[in-house]
Amino acid sequence: MASPAQTDTSPPEHTDAPGTGQIPLFATAAIALCLLGMGLTLILGGAAYPEVIPGLPDAGEAVRWGFPLAKVVMDSAAVLTIGLLIMAAVLLPSHRGRLTTQATGYVRTATWAALVWAVAAVSTLYFQTSEFLARPMGQVSLDEVTSYAGSVAGGVSLMVVVLITTGITLFGRTVGSATGALLLLVAALAATTPPALTGHSASAGAHELAMAGLTLHIVTICAWVGGLVAVVYHVMRRDAQAPVVAVNRFSHMALWVYIGVAISGAASALARLHSLEDLFLTEYGLIIVVKILLFAILGAFGYLHREHALKRLDDTPQGSEGQTLRRGLFLRLAVVEALIMSAVVGISVALGRTAPPPPLDSEVDPAVAIFGFPVPPPMSVENLLTLWRPDLFFFLFVVVGAGIYLAGVTRLVRRGDSWPIGRTVAFLIGLLCLVVTQLSGFATYAAILFSTHMLQHMALSMMIPILLVLGAPATLALRALKPARTRGDRGPREWITLLLNSRFAKFLTHPGFAVPMFVASPYLLYFTPMFETLMNDHLGHMFMNMHFLISGFLFYWIIIGIDPAPRKIPYLLRILLLLVVMGFHAFFGIAIMMQSSPIGLEFYNRFEVPWIDTLDSDQYAGGGIAWALGEIPTMLVTVALMFQWSRDEERQERRRVRHAGRGDSDDADMDAYNAYLAELDRRARGITTQETPGNTDEGKSGTDRG
Repeated sequence: MASPAQTDTSPPEHTDAPGTGQIPLFATAAIALCLLGMGLTLILGGAAYPEVIPGLPDAGEAVRWGFPLAKVVMDSAAVLTIGLLIMAAVLLPSHRGRLTTQATGYVRTATWAALVWAVAAVSTLYFQTSEFLARPMGQVSLDEVTSYAGSVAGGVSLMVVVLITTGITLFGRTVGSATGALLLLVAALAATTPPALTGHSASAGAHELAMAGLTLHIVTICAWVGGLVAVVYHVMRRDAQAPVVAVNRFSHMALWVYIGVAISGAASALARLHSLEDLFLTEYGLIIVVKILLFAILGAFGYLHREHALKRLDDTPQGSEGQTLRRGLFLRLAVVEALIMSAVVGISVALGRTAPPPPLDSEVDPAVAIFGFPVPPPMSVENLLTLWRPDLFFFLFVVVGAGIYLAGVTRLVRRGDSWPIGRTVAFLIGLLCLVVTQLSGFATYAAILFSTHMLQHMALSMMIPILLVLGAPATLALRALKPARTRGDRGPREWITLLLNSRFAKFLTHPGFAVPMFVASPYLLYFTPMFETLMNDHLGHMFMNMHFLISGFLFYWIIIGIDPAPRKIPYLLRILLLLVVMGFHAFFGIAIMMQSSPIGLEFYNRFEVPWIDTLDSDQYAGGGIAWALGEIPTMLVTVALMFQWSRDEERQERRRVRHAGRGDSDDADMDAYNAYLAELDRRARGITTQETPGNTDEGKSGTDRG
């Protein structure tokens, strides 16, 4: 017998929906436009017929055309996989955490798309190896492909894609819950990022803009195009469940994705184009201009959807003839929009095969190769205020975090609810400190000076997390967000509640995990070769900074956190953990000061900083910073902890008095203790329990004396 989650009792909608039966035609047109866009871009950009120098090895025409073709298949399969999983996990309503029949079908279809994705990634790996070795097809052995996949960054990234997509193919066959579908969606989005981090972005000058911009660009485009294709297919179905809900949800999501595509696309272009002339005088720039024009057209279609198709779709009664006709209007707009997106996918693949304009300065600077900028001049107030870092990741983290937090506070105020001003101030100051440490000139000097890096480390792990935790973002979200409209469905509020009560959250917030990770991470990082490895790569540096921030947030969440946590830790244990951790951090600073040789010597010797004395003195200063600054967070956390403990005792006392006044105290320990004292009093008087009524004055006197 089918479960309630898999039984659709609603009457069939739009039984005569226009467009049904024309899905193969739509798919054929999309594929043709995608290939056409790819082919024209390869020819106009010069990647199809590059200049071959006589005497040098060449992979040949088959590789030059087969490589982008395999990449198109891989990206198209990624778009379909992500779109189908978005439809199942986000757009279609679930029932008490279980997917509907159609949502489950979309997950199963996504597994087949993921399988095509994996096969196309393997084909792309072969063509990439052939191009790397400059050998034609058929002359590259399996051992050489395996060696390339395990030693070169581009090959490693494709192997990661193959592993993730294979996992989606296998595990997706058993998924029947909304949580499982959402995890598959997260995995699919993660699988799109490795190739983006090893292409042109890895060699661009502004690493922060190039790598973060391209990664965000690919993720948002896959969500946008895949979601639209899935919605179009769903609306075309005669037996579609909740099509209006799916379309409206995608409309809200598409607006934010469109903004993300615009920001990330602009960042990627700025990282690769060195002047405005490059935008109009180079093949790479002209292709970007074409993408900008198509992007503007897609924005116009989105506006027409919101102002015409969606409003008419909402205003029409379910199952009426008018809804069928207006659904046809939506399909006409959406199909044209999806076809344009298909061409954009082909153009994007060909753009990745087109060489960006060369930098104006041809000299190789080790600092520029690692950081994307030369060694800055001596540190001064003016330089700290002007030498800002274009780190797109942390910029969006701050802007989006502040925007969502202030929007939540505004919603509460408009609703007539109160929100402590201290929490808002703490959260915003925490984000402001993040701006100083990651985006200002301070971050520029932290990349080349160990002492400034250590100050950045201390701020990220011991100061900023305290302020963010005291801002109680999860509590604000739970109060500001509305429950899902459909009973049993999951909206943002339900997902946050599920996450806070999940086994994953219990594991992360367990003192046996959060405390050792917070304490041991600095020792493992700075006293092993890991520090030098991470500093040599922008992605590793970003991972290190995020690890500092997350480990500090988890530790201070269990110490002074206001947000609901899976478990409540006694205050005495919190104080003990705080003292132990601060002792380890103080010893960490002393250990750095006592090092006989500089940490990361090979890394810091790669570039020259003429205005510092020695690396040893700079490291000694960094150890002193780590030792001295640990006292300030300890003092702040201790004050906050004692205040919270006092407030908690007051609340418990008021609760005890309130329940005692009603005669139904829920303090089991106090009741048991009072009963014990009453029994001792009766024994002292020589009165047995059977002889004493439950409400006698003798029984009460013992309790009162206790």
